[in-house]
Amino acid sequence: MEVILFEKIDRLGGIGDLVNVKAGFARNYLLPQGKAKVATDANKAEIEERRAEFEKMAADALATAETRKEQIEALAVSITAKSGTEGKLFGSIGNVDIAAAITEAGTEVIKREVRLPEGPIRQAGEYEVVLHLHSEVDAVAKVTIIGEEDE
Repeated sequence: MEVILFEKIDRLGGIGDLVNVKAGFARNYLLPQGKAKVATDANKAEIEERRAEFEKMAADALATAETRKEQIEALAVSITAKSGTEGKLFGSIGNVDIAAAITEAGTEVIKREVRLPEGPIRQAGEYEVVLHLHSEVDAVAKVTIIGEEDE
């Protein structure tokens, strides 16, 4: 299925690109999210007319992401969790917990922006967590997990 992209999408294309994707991906993700439209002649003409508007929106989103990156990288976030004597946590710290801690520290972050490639954190210590703020912007947050022993 051919679609026209309204924003840059990782490993797919940029604004105004005509790409061929599987029908399910277009129907279930791109079209409902407003990230693309089916490639008809009318839609092709519309994207050419509104290209400057879409590029301005993309530039604004990139500038906002860069500002958020600077704010996040200036933070030092700490999360307290119950742990055993060796620093092993009872439970784990996931992307929801990290997003909530960074938001509480002053910069709005949603859980889908937090990247934990090795899975949830299960050990107390200092970690560098990658936040995917925009298709071109990744921030690194310094997160300290403090183990609180039960007595």
